[in-house]
Amino acid sequence: MSRRRGKVEPRHIEGDPKYNDKVISKFINCLMVDGKKSVAEAVFYDALEVIAKKTGQDPYQVFQEALENAKPQVEVKSRRVGGVTLPQFQSKFVRERRLALGIRWLIRYSRDRNEKSMKNKLAAEFMEAQKGTGSAIKKKEDIRKMADANKAFSHYRW
Repeated sequence: MSRRRGKVEPRHIEGDPKYNDKVISKFINCLMVDGKKSVAEAVFYDALEVIAKKTGQDPYQVFQEALENAKPQVEVKSRRVGGVTLPQFQSKFVRERRLALGIRWLIRYSRDRNEKSMKNKLAAEFMEAQKGTGSAIKKKEDIRKMADANKAFSHYRW
């Protein structure tokens, strides 16, 4: 039971120094490990440079398309009714959560890749996500399939 009264104000995030984009700033914050933001920024911008060299496309556009492709459309949740936990069912969710999950999946699956450095891992995951392949996209599709399989339980939504 929540003890908060009223609405919680969202945090104000400044745009990143290069593109002045809040989404990139959030991505860098999620990429950051042990408070080393300058290292995370360097990795991210180096990954964008790798994308520019390999594809010849605008790296900012590649990042935007990759993130848009990685964002899930539905979310699955388990529901406890009368002492019984029902299978996962789909539910709609807010835009900020979609963004957070997309960012989280891109970072997680880029860290799991076999490339040599993090900038190459991140660049490869961005390029694959832009094309509609890659592990982050597979995760999104798996969740969508799970939600479709359990549509019968959607009336237990709260």
